[in-house]
Amino acid sequence: MADGASRAGTAELTLDQKAAVDALGAAGTIDWVCPMDPEVHSDHPGACPICGMALEPSIPVANAERNPQYVDMLHRFVWSSILAVPVLFLSMVVPMVPALARAIPLGVSQWIQFALSAPVVLWAGLPFLVRGVNSVRSRSLNMFTMIALGIVAAFGYSLVALVAPGIFPDSMMHEGRVDVYFEASAVIVALVALGQVLELHAREKTSGAIRALMDLAPATAVKIEDDGEERQVDVSSLHVGDEIRVRPGESVPVDGTVISGASSIDESMVTGESMPVAKAEGDAVVGGTLNQNGSLVIRTDKLGKDSTLARIVTMVAQAQRSRAPIQSLTDRISAIFVPVVVGIAVLTFVVWLLVGPVPQLPHALVATVSVLIIACPCALGLATPMSVMVGVGRGARAGVLVKDAQALQTLEKVDVAVMDKTGTITQGKPSVTGVVPAAGADSTQMLRLAAAVEQGSEHPLAAAIVEAARRSKNSEPRIVEEVSDFESVPGLGVRAMVGDRLVRVGSADFVPGGEALHAKADELRSSGASVVSVSANDEFLGIVAIADDVKETTPQAVSQLQQLGVRIIMLTGDNQSTAEAVASRLGIDEVRANVRPEDKADVVAALCESGHTVAMVGDGVNDAPALAAAHVGIAMGSGTDAAMESAGITLLHGDLIGVVRARKLSSAVMRNIRQNLVFSFFYNAIGIPIAAGVLFPVAGVMLSPMIAAGAMALSSVSVITNASRLRYAKVS
Repeated sequence: MADGASRAGTAELTLDQKAAVDALGAAGTIDWVCPMDPEVHSDHPGACPICGMALEPSIPVANAERNPQYVDMLHRFVWSSILAVPVLFLSMVVPMVPALARAIPLGVSQWIQFALSAPVVLWAGLPFLVRGVNSVRSRSLNMFTMIALGIVAAFGYSLVALVAPGIFPDSMMHEGRVDVYFEASAVIVALVALGQVLELHAREKTSGAIRALMDLAPATAVKIEDDGEERQVDVSSLHVGDEIRVRPGESVPVDGTVISGASSIDESMVTGESMPVAKAEGDAVVGGTLNQNGSLVIRTDKLGKDSTLARIVTMVAQAQRSRAPIQSLTDRISAIFVPVVVGIAVLTFVVWLLVGPVPQLPHALVATVSVLIIACPCALGLATPMSVMVGVGRGARAGVLVKDAQALQTLEKVDVAVMDKTGTITQGKPSVTGVVPAAGADSTQMLRLAAAVEQGSEHPLAAAIVEAARRSKNSEPRIVEEVSDFESVPGLGVRAMVGDRLVRVGSADFVPGGEALHAKADELRSSGASVVSVSANDEFLGIVAIADDVKETTPQAVSQLQQLGVRIIMLTGDNQSTAEAVASRLGIDEVRANVRPEDKADVVAALCESGHTVAMVGDGVNDAPALAAAHVGIAMGSGTDAAMESAGITLLHGDLIGVVRARKLSSAVMRNIRQNLVFSFFYNAIGIPIAAGVLFPVAGVMLSPMIAAGAMALSSVSVITNASRLRYAKVS
């Protein structure tokens, strides 16, 4: 935790905030971070020591009360508004109504204005003043530097004019008094507080996706006790292995496996897919999904932070705090923006003092304060992080989990998508479609020997062989015994001792002797099947054909990606004929076959080095290096943890339509960021000259500091409102 952040939080922890923290949970258990500077952490709510913005919980608390920063700032806004209104009345209305002016002399009016505005500036505006002072101390000038300067300038000048009017020239006197600007300081504080309230409220809404995810998991579950009795218990009291019942219409409380019953599960809240998924004995279910029409008994597999829902919430929260590369542009601009604006304010003051109309000093003060207030770079600073936060949340609702903002930004520029075949383009659940024994060999015996060896392998093709052997009519309960010395040769196959025989299962290069079945193997491959050879003690036994159906949505996804200008390359360890058969069905022109797992990353790296922006889409352990080597790694949520850890984006539903959604989401987010940046630059380009008084010589118009404060607040809210539109972005 940064010391500066901790001090900032502690310094501004008011009684209102402490009460709100108690509502959220025990103090010290919430990690508070800055939306603009995510490296800043604190165990208390407060202000960022770098940019001055209010910190917020790194992960929103489900069903929590309002953010303590919001509660505190709302109180400050309410009281500052109540006190600022009579100050504004005394300064603006009373002098224009002769009867009121006679009833309330100018001297009396000014002292009343001081009495009312002092608590506004010194209490309601205290957070802004503290942040401004801290920005100077830390040499991190920010929007609160200018807000504090504006408030102090207006209030300080007015106080001096009130208590020592004699030091001012006679030309500035009116009824023996000097004009004061207590109303400007009070109204500026009220408007800045209003801007903070609106900003905090809008920022709170950007966490709606996380809150919605957290609220999916029910707090209780129906546990089946050892004696068969069913009892409702808190989910927090469950243990791995406990059996629970989920009735129709109830949410699944935990990640688990169906051990009895059948139903349809609505997984749309997790995967983004609207079609219910049929579940039966042996199928996995995810906590937070909705059971529709059948009663299920589920064995608990994962709880708490290990659950899918918890991992999704954590990933989304971390992604929302990550920094997109485009943020570095605004950082560089902000680093010089505040000093430049302060310089412009000083120049404005000098010019008005030298050539402005009489009385010069008040005019110079008004113009300077207006420049300082209207030029606050809050809109510029919010432009990128707000869009990222909302965009990441929108992706989560569509089943696209973004691990970091860099991946989200880069995906828009991807022109080559490299896709693994098995489990990515295809179902990843291959099945044996044919067993062709060599002359004199027994097909059942060959299949059983192959299955014995493949039991030690995690490859999808291995599982298909094992499953086929188990379903064989002549199969015994145990496929075979005495399997030893298992060895996997990546990209080629596996071998092991089965009894006293050395059995090899794998490619033709790994299992020699299959020349007699070469033509048959080619025929099977041309139909899209993978062919595995089997031998025992170097005696060729035959081949096994294994087919893996293409996922239902793959053709549509491939077509849409190609329409978006993405070149698709299928990468697989399969034989060229098999790979080309699958690719031709999908309209994929480029195939890289016979690629070993260790070579996948090299293929991706070569494409990157050739100048392409490359996305790698995969699901297996052997895809992890390639996912890491690509500009953007996209992992299937149905794949392995290693693949998801290596990827910048995870597709919860595990099909390629998710890649289309991710690409469209990236384009929408980046378009939104550019809109925000253009608005911010345009706003300051127009606002600063007007505040400095460029219109005064031609139109006699000066911008009031109060109007400048209102415009500054609205600029931030406008940026956040524009970012919030991403919640409804079409990504499918």
